[in-house]
Order: sequence, then structure tokens, then C-alpha cells
Amino acid sequence: MAQNIYDKPEFFEGYSQLSRSLHGLDGAAEWESIQAMLPDFGGKRIVDLGCGFGWFARYAAEQGAKSVLGFDISERMIDRARRDTGNPTVRYEIADLETLELPPASFDLAYSSLAFHYVEDFDRLAATVHAALVPRGDFVFTIEHPIYMAPRDPAWTTDVEGRRIWPLDSYLREGKRTTDWLAKGVVKYHRTLGTTLNTLIAKGFSIRHVEEWRPSDEQLNRHPEWAEEMDRPMFLLISAQR
Repeated sequence: MAQNIYDKPEFFEGYSQLSRSLHGLDGAAEWESIQAMLPDFGGKRIVDLGCGFGWFARYAAEQGAKSVLGFDISERMIDRARRDTGNPTVRYEIADLETLELPPASFDLAYSSLAFHYVEDFDRLAATVHAALVPRGDFVFTIEHPIYMAPRDPAWTTDVEGRRIWPLDSYLREGKRTTDWLAKGVVKYHRTLGTTLNTLIAKGFSIRHVEEWRPSDEQLNRHPEWAEEMDRPMFLLISAQR
């Protein structure tokens, strides 16, 4: 069973104060890039894996989705999502992505935002999603970039000219890693970029687009504090098709 860190009071409180929690999709720095990767939602049956507060599920319904089913392991997240959602097109269920089962050929789009790095058995999950999609169904997801997940401590140093250097900690050693983020002892699973992409290919997906996210010039003008995101990729965005 995956670690249910989101139901820990200190973690949930901290997560609730993040920009993406307070402002929804518009509060997520990578959202503009994700939008460009998404298909038209009209009449689509969508599953949202790790739906959190339900921001994407509600957006998909507003954009014309036929149905949206959101899963999350956190009871606190699902409770909040249900309270904030009035559209009958959207429903939510509590589920562990490690053991999730989905009906075959039941969805046109599978989506996930920053959830899969908490999943140990990505191989199984990718196979589950592939079977649940209709032919030519889309799979769009984001994860923490594996480079971002494998920094040494301290997170960065500087070179002789004062530029930041992000040394990696055993990048090629995959598996469980424990970090302190909003709470102590948060468990994540490190996989290389190659492993993630090759797992999708092995399960029968065609890779459509891969983006190592960086803020655009326009975003940097609006948010100069995001300049540090140019030093190393924080998010990995992937679009694949069954």
C-alpha cells in the first residue's frame, strides 16, 4: 500500500497553503504547458489518477467531458473534492494507485498530476492504464523530474562564477527515497527518465510528447522568482497514446 502522507495533519495543512491548492490549476506553474498537451475534452470519459482537491476533474467537466472519475488515496483530499464539486458529471473514489483496478476500454483519457513518483510499481500501473483506455486513448501525466528527485544535500552549490550547480545523488540507483517536504519521512520512488519512458513503450504506448518543464520568458517576466527553475528541471510532462 502506498504511503498516505496527505492525510497527516501537518502535511495536509502545508499542502493546502501551496499556490496550486489555493488557486487551482492557474496556481500550478506548469499548467500552461500541460494544457498544450491535452486533447479536446468534448464527450470524453476521463479518469484522474491522484485527483487531489479535484481541480482538474472540475475543469475537464467544464470543458465538456462526458464523465470524470477521480481517484485519490487521501480521505481528506476526496472529502474536500466532493464538497467543492457540484457537477454530477464528476465523481470521486478513494483508491490506492498501487492496487487500483480499472474496467477495460472504459476511458478516452487518463490524466495524472504529480502523483506517480509516490507509486512503487509503475510497471503495473502503466499496464492498468493501458488496458483501461480505448484504442488511441490518451495518457497525459506529470511527475517530479528524476533529476529534481536526486539532488545531493545541500541541494545546490555554486561554481567559480557564482552559477548554481545541482550535483546528483546516485541518479542511476532507482528505488525508494525518503525526504522531508511539508512533513518528515515522505516516501517517493526514484526512476530514471529512461525507465519511465521505456516502461510506457513496453506496455504498448506510443510516446507523443516529452517536456522537461521550464518557465517561459513571459512567465519569468511575471514571476522573476521562478528564475531558479532554469537551473534544473523540476517537472517532467509526458503525453502518450494507447
